[in-house]
Amino acid sequence: MLDVIEKLLVLQDRDRKIVYTRNELARIEPERQELEGRASGSQARLEAAKLRGKQIESDRKKLELDVDAKKQQIDKYSLQQLQTKKNEEYRALANEIEACKKEITHIEDQELELMEQAEVVQKEVAAAQQVAAEAKKLMDGKVVDLAAREKNLRGELAQLESNRAELAEAVDESTRSRYERLFKSKGSNVVVGISHHSCGGCHMKLNRGTVVACQGEQEIITCTNCGRILYFTRDMDLAVAD
Repeated sequence: MLDVIEKLLVLQDRDRKIVYTRNELARIEPERQELEGRASGSQARLEAAKLRGKQIESDRKKLELDVDAKKQQIDKYSLQQLQTKKNEEYRALANEIEACKKEITHIEDQELELMEQAEVVQKEVAAAQQVAAEAKKLMDGKVVDLAAREKNLRGELAQLESNRAELAEAVDESTRSRYERLFKSKGSNVVVGISHHSCGGCHMKLNRGTVVACQGEQEIITCTNCGRILYFTRDMDLAVAD
């Protein structure tokens, strides 16, 4: 194998590890935000359930005040009945008293409905509290894990990048520039082996001349289809198709 190919393979391996580590680091913040979003959403649902409960309780208390007001009106009308001497006024007051009693019955029915709603909301609050607590516990634990992983990855990345320039400088400038252009355009699979008479990158069949030239190890050979840098080892299947 050409010395420059060996150096390129070492550089490629390092670059692959750098890319992988950077990608792993890039995934940490979205994962952290997703965890925080879940916890925040659970807490928001809990607060919404509590708010509904408070609103129901407020509405129920208002109905209680309405009932008290109607009862006071009944007392007032009853006193006026005792004071009046006219049958017409007495009957009118009786009608008012009856109307108040009907309204009280209607209001008490509303109170019962609110009490039933309050029971449902109480269960919702209890369930939401459990979900929110579990989501926060999960988030706290995983955020700690993510912070530790982030620290480790940054350490690994710094170590990988520490002598990357040295590895790159070991390759002549022309070849290095070609490699780096390919790495940007083709991804991390730039220096590839030949298998079954095909390019290990694009998997297109190679002509006999390309395979023989690569096998000769006299110069850098590239795939005529994708431009990747080719190499071979004795254990590769280099059978040339008829």
